[in-house]
Amino acid sequence: MHLLSEREQAGGRIFASFLTQLLRNYIFGSTVAVLGVGGIVVFSTLAIPANERFLLGIIMISSLLIMFVCELFVFYRQLRPIQAIFKNAHPTSEQLKTAYLQTHQFPTLAVKRTFGPHFLGLLLPAVSMAFAFIKLGFLKLPYSYIGIAAAVALMIASMHAMIEFFLSSKAIRPVVTFIRDQHKQLYMQDITLGGRVLVSIRTKFRLSAFLIGTLPLLLFGLASQIRLDHLQSEGTLAYWQWAGIILIIGVIYSLLGASLLSRSIEDPIHTIQNGMSSVQAGNFNSSAADVYSDEFSKLVAGFNHMVNGLKEREQRNNQLLQSYFMTLAAALDARDTYTAGHSTRVARFSVQIGRLDGWSESDIDILHKTALLHDIGKIGVRDAVLLKEGRLTDEEFDQIKLHPVLGENILKQIEPADAMADLLPGVRSHHERYDGKGYPDGLAGTDIPLFGRAIAIADAFDAMTSDRPYRKGMTYERALSIIEDGKGTQWDPKLAQLFIDSLREKANEGEEAS
Repeated sequence: MHLLSEREQAGGRIFASFLTQLLRNYIFGSTVAVLGVGGIVVFSTLAIPANERFLLGIIMISSLLIMFVCELFVFYRQLRPIQAIFKNAHPTSEQLKTAYLQTHQFPTLAVKRTFGPHFLGLLLPAVSMAFAFIKLGFLKLPYSYIGIAAAVALMIASMHAMIEFFLSSKAIRPVVTFIRDQHKQLYMQDITLGGRVLVSIRTKFRLSAFLIGTLPLLLFGLASQIRLDHLQSEGTLAYWQWAGIILIIGVIYSLLGASLLSRSIEDPIHTIQNGMSSVQAGNFNSSAADVYSDEFSKLVAGFNHMVNGLKEREQRNNQLLQSYFMTLAAALDARDTYTAGHSTRVARFSVQIGRLDGWSESDIDILHKTALLHDIGKIGVRDAVLLKEGRLTDEEFDQIKLHPVLGENILKQIEPADAMADLLPGVRSHHERYDGKGYPDGLAGTDIPLFGRAIAIADAFDAMTSDRPYRKGMTYERALSIIEDGKGTQWDPKLAQLFIDSLREKANEGEEAS
């Protein structure tokens, strides 16, 4: 209960700070954009009597009040999903996820507010009142000034939106951190965007750089138009022929600068992203090209250092895992000196079959591990049965026949479970027969797992060619003839033929060499 109270108090402080920061951001943005730029443009540019300035002030204040009411309404609607988790002592996982996403979207929502209730809430009342005052004769201004004012308002809204976006992006960080921590505490699970991009860097940089470069030019141009109204029309036309060229050049330069700036940021990010995708796919040999001379050089160098560390750890883990499999196989083979090395040889023959059939390297790796442990279930068979030199009784053979299932059950106990999952089918099925007369499940044909079919051939071949206390091992050719006779009944015909052809070809090459 005390812990819950502390979390509620911390949440209250974070939310209060968040609201305060948003209010400060709004006041700052409004002061700079609306009152600062807008007021200066209107009152310093227009040469009008004091009474008309008073009317313009009334129009602006009235419009601002309407704008504040509209924007406040929309603001609290956007804030509601975030506020809900701070009011609720035990919010649901879905509420936290919704608030998390809404918080991340808050900078974009601030832009929408600026162009929605902020811009339209100010513009529509101001235009309506200005039009009415001019119509009634209270203002001695041309109607064209209303259009100019609307254009200026749009530019001011764009400036305000940019300021709000970047300030809100910083303000949301403590709230995002709090929501993630709360979800971890309550539901033992982290929440992230998972790589989802809400606003791309390209959009942010290009729009921001474009606005920074063009808005001052456009504001200057519109203000100049008002100032030049007292000149002759020929003079105004000549001015705009010259000023228009300057404005076009300024806009083009802003677009070009914005594009170059965004590209200089995007390129190294894409380089690192491509490297991350490669690493995520399991390729630890990839690295990001270190061709940058700014802070991104440090980032790329750090990424490459991390990948090298992961590569070394992966190699070490693979070595440890391989040693683990070899140790288990050696422990099994150590029970019977006459079958020592059997698991290793079966693994070698199995891999040979897999390569002959064109299997992928990942499948070959799984096949090798499976073959090493194919007889691991014999650990559960009594020595009196396993090491018996004579013929087994039916009861004893039934015990031997349990070892594929025992092996599967042993491997199922190893954690994590997914580490052994790929090995289980081959271990269980390596004594199945192609005609369905094998054990433990009586599977037939291609219903038998592929790894099991390959290991069955390798297991039988090594058993036939290895020496036993009660008999000497067969020659390779004799064993291959038996496998050839058993194609399609005991063993997979395709895999068996590949194995037979390969060994006979090697035998022929050896005879020719001698």
